[in-house]
Parts: sequence; C-alpha cells; structure tokens
Amino acid sequence: MKKDKYESPLCSRYASDEMQYLFSPDKKFTTWRRLWVALARAEMELGLPVTQEQVDELEAHVQDIDYETAAKFERELRHDVMAHVHTYGLQCPKAMPIIHLGATSCYVGDNTDVILMREALCLVRDELVRVLGHLAAFAQRYRALPTLGFTHFQPAQLVTVGKRATLWMNELLMDLQEVEYRISTLKLLGCKGTTGTQASFLELFDGDHDKCMELDRKIAAEMGFEATVPVSGQTYSRKTDYAVLSTLSGIAQSASKFATDLRLLCNLKEVEEPFEAHQIGSSAMPYKRNPMRCERMCSLARYVMADALNPAITAATQWFERTLDDSANKRLSVPEAFLAVDAILNIYANVADGLVVHEKVIEKHVMEELPFMASENIMMDAVKKGGDRQQLHERIRVLSQQAGANVKDRGEANNLIDLIAADPLFGLNKEELTAHMCPARYIGRCPEQVDAFLQAEVNPVLERYSEALKTREAELKV
Repeated sequence: MKKDKYESPLCSRYASDEMQYLFSPDKKFTTWRRLWVALARAEMELGLPVTQEQVDELEAHVQDIDYETAAKFERELRHDVMAHVHTYGLQCPKAMPIIHLGATSCYVGDNTDVILMREALCLVRDELVRVLGHLAAFAQRYRALPTLGFTHFQPAQLVTVGKRATLWMNELLMDLQEVEYRISTLKLLGCKGTTGTQASFLELFDGDHDKCMELDRKIAAEMGFEATVPVSGQTYSRKTDYAVLSTLSGIAQSASKFATDLRLLCNLKEVEEPFEAHQIGSSAMPYKRNPMRCERMCSLARYVMADALNPAITAATQWFERTLDDSANKRLSVPEAFLAVDAILNIYANVADGLVVHEKVIEKHVMEELPFMASENIMMDAVKKGGDRQQLHERIRVLSQQAGANVKDRGEANNLIDLIAADPLFGLNKEELTAHMCPARYIGRCPEQVDAFLQAEVNPVLERYSEALKTREAELKV
C-alpha cells in the first residue's frame, strides 16, 4: 500500500465513519443532484416547460455519479458546478436542457452546505447525549463520595466526585442547547439568483412574483426545511458558518475543561481515564500511565477553537453581494471543525464510560486536609465550652501554620488535631476533636444537588433522545 501523499489525520486517525461520510464527495454531489431534482420539480409544478419525464430521469440518476467524467469536465471548464451539470446531463439527455434552469452555482453549493451542517449538527447532538449518559451514571454512582474541592488548584472545601461531574455535564447541556438552536434555525439559501434579486426566475415566470416566492417554498419543503433566508446576495450570510463553528468551539471548550481536570486528577492518582492491558504510556519509561486520551481531546479542542476564527474573518471580509475568497477556506474550515468535534466527543464518551476512581487515594488526600476544614466547627465547640471566639480564632490560625509547616517543611503528617488537643485554651480532648473528622459532614448538599440536577436537567434530555443512547459505542481508532 502506497503512502506517498498527505492524508488528513482527522480522517485516518480520529473522526468517525459517519461524520466523514457527511462531508464526503458522494454526500456532497448526490445532494447537489437532489437539489437539481427539487428545482426541476418545483419549476414544473409552477408551469415552466419542464416535464415529469425529465424529472423522473434526473431522479433515476441521483446516486450514480461518474466522477472521472466530472473531473475531466472540471479540468476543461475550471468550474466544478458546470462540470457536474454536464456530467449529469450526459446521464440524463432528456433533462439536460433544463438542469440548473435559472440557478447560479450557489444554489447547489450553499444549499448543500446548509444541509450538511444541519445533518452534522444532528450527529453531534447525539454524540453529546451519549457523553451525558455516561457522565450521568458516573455522577449517580459517586454522588456522595467526598473529595477535595480545589480553587486555584489549592485544596478548598470538600465536594463529591459526583458533584464535580455535574459541572462537566452542565456545560455540555449548555452546548446541547446551542446545537438544538442551530438545528432549529438553519435556513436554506433557496433560489435567489446571481445577486439575490431572483431576476432570472422573475424572467422565467413572466414577472410573477408569487411564483418566485413559491419556488423557494417548494424547494425548502422538499429538502426538509421550513424556510429559506429572507434576503441574500448571491450567498447566504457567512455569519451562518461562524455561528455554527462557534457552537462547535463551545463544545471544544467544554471537552477541554473536562479533559484538563482529568489530567490533573490523574496526576493526583485520584481519577484516571481508561488504560488498556497492553497500552504503552511511554516509549522510554515503561511505568508511565499517561492520560493520552484526554491530552488528545485538549489538542483537538485547541484546533477547533482556533478554526472558529476562519468563518469570523471570512464573514467580516465579504464584499457586497459576494466574493469567492470564502470558498477555499470553507472547504477546509467547516468540515474539519465537524470532524474534529466528532473525534473529541468520541474520545469523551470512551473516557466517560471507563473512568477509574481510586477511592483510597481520594480518602487519603481528604484526611490530610480535613483538620484544616474542621477548624471552624472545632472553634464553635470550644466557644460552647466558654472559650473566647476571637482568641480561639487566633490560636487556630497559629496552630494551622505550625501544622502546615510540619507537612511542607518536614514531610510529616498533618497534626493539627494533636496540637489543638494539647492546647488547654480549647478544652477539648482527642476523642471530641476526632468526632469532627468525618468527611461526610463537610460536603454540604452535594448528594442532593446531584440528584436534583440529574432529575431536573439531565434525565429529560436522555429521555428525549433515548434513541441516541442505543447507537454506536465509542471506540478509539488509535
């Protein structure tokens, strides 16, 4: 097998077959042909000289595209749409005179782009749901397992492992809402002509404005859309591409946040991504267990976030009714953003489904910090026994620093409880102090928050998209 040409890693290593198909030549050019069929049918129904026989001939050859002939025409004509018009016409000689009647290239190009983006967003939506399903099960299982919370990556008040997972899920739910919004609001370009005036169709329909508008409606309905854009130049506004890629960028941001958290947890040896029996973490250090899946998520997410700048700049630099400097950029930036997000969510689902929790390590870390967190409760007990709150506060501050120095400077265990027990100012014995060393007392409403969040926010989504949970398993290519 020859390997002497560049191939996109997004295809060979990362993205699913389903997403690759959506941006394949077959999907693109068969959609072009479906649009030409829709145009011919609508024109026939509105009284133009297009026959049912011609429409039937076009429909019969939607799938059997002669790519060699199309490539030959494009080399000669330097125009991809006209190359495919001629290729289609050779297969449909009766319909050849009416193919693309009144239309401009953006009729097939732009409408296809919108169709493919909407289908790709539906696939992304289902992938988000699968990730949410795995995280929901994880959050429920660990809803009450105390773990150190972190602010500034410094130990803070306790949370639970399950509560932390709800933070990841909440951002994915925000992304899902964005995806749903994009799917519901995308509109076809329709048949707007070379500068968006529909002049060619007004001519074809002998000045009948109603038929021009009805043509748009018929094509939109056949292609599964409720509406076309209200006004346009030759193209739909390139802000549409930016809006879609911004949504994908949001997913990348959420996934990168999760993956970064997990990489930090992996370093702490508290929670790890799946690691297979024969997996190698490092070519030089055989003991290594690197979080390569999460690192890959972060890497691809960075690409998507940067890629979202492409349609932003393109939208900002379009001239009047259209320029063609969008075309080459769109061919790269839009499909590759979808392929990368598809890969990210596939990895995310794989990781979320196989998270490894090391409960003993988590407990060890909690108990190392718990004396500091229990200090306020200890102070309150001492006040109840007649102590002065301000004096006790100052004394705990001094003893906490001493205990901290024992940990940091001497490598010893946290002995704050012993120091307090030995200090007569508190009037508390070791047994009374140890009673405060129960982690479950310091997790607040975490279990209840997990339950409420799953019931009110996540479960309705999982029920609404239950079919998505039955589809393919998350499987890594490499």
